[in-house]
Amino acid sequence: MSSPSPRVPPEERLVNLVVALMATEQGLTKDTILSSVSGYREQNEGGARKDALEKMFERDKENLRGLGVPIETIGDYADPDDLREARYRIPPTEYALPDDIEFTPAELAVLTLAGGVWEEGSLSAGARSGLRKIRSLGIDVDEPIIGYAPRITLRESSFLPLQRAMEQAREVAFDYLRPGSDQPRRRQVRPYALLDFEGRWHLFAFDTNVGAERTFLLSRICSDVVTTRRSFDPSALAGAGERALAGLRDLAARQRAVVEVAAGTEAAVRLGRRAVTGADVPSGLSIPYVDLQVLADELASYGPEVRVIAPVELRDAVVERLRGALQRSEVRA
Repeated sequence: MSSPSPRVPPEERLVNLVVALMATEQGLTKDTILSSVSGYREQNEGGARKDALEKMFERDKENLRGLGVPIETIGDYADPDDLREARYRIPPTEYALPDDIEFTPAELAVLTLAGGVWEEGSLSAGARSGLRKIRSLGIDVDEPIIGYAPRITLRESSFLPLQRAMEQAREVAFDYLRPGSDQPRRRQVRPYALLDFEGRWHLFAFDTNVGAERTFLLSRICSDVVTTRRSFDPSALAGAGERALAGLRDLAARQRAVVEVAAGTEAAVRLGRRAVTGADVPSGLSIPYVDLQVLADELASYGPEVRVIAPVELRDAVVERLRGALQRSEVRA
């Protein structure tokens, strides 16, 4: 009796899909992807229903597009609206570094070090296997994609169970600590999309307690994510990533923090990248933000390198953190 195929983590499946779609000029059909790309292939060979795999692929496409990955759909040339035999690809010209970009030896050293963090070698065994199967079908595969290593490590323990619940279209429950609250509240939600915004993972979901869509910061989930037996219509996931991203961008555009930073410091470099025009203070930066408490944590970590001008609530939150750090250091002394 053969042992079941190991389950490929969802985030690795996404990167394997990116690698496969970058590896071909003419694109891959959905059937080729489901039978060749690691993450789909194992479930396909394990007897998973084709319609379930196709829905998983559609959700993965939505997630990647929400992260800015340009997935192109190529229909029948005679009838472009006929997508039964559509092929999918990521145009290299839209997802590659420009040819005129050059790196200094120091920059190359940093990139090499960062690449070593991903894992030695190039592709994972699953990605290599998928490319071999694609080659066996007579589809040209570009070798430069060997520079990509599809391994991602996520610090948020809630990511994987939330991703699996999305694939199964099942409601989940977890404890969530709202900004400014002392005690977490139990939430039961229908997970629609996971997206990275401003370097932090967010969950876009329908909160069954309030009967409306909400966005949750994964770092504020303070319990295990429990997948319930309650299912929901998977069609609700269509376009959810785009709606969530648009909502976060709109919220950040409405909320601006004005801070002064010391020149030549880490704070000046990091915050300067995110600053937008509009600060009335000559030496100040205007920083869009989504979560005041999260931004307060970051600004407090810079210590004397940053002084908050506005809003008052943010300034008070940073001062509270700095005073707390001072009190703890005095106790230890």
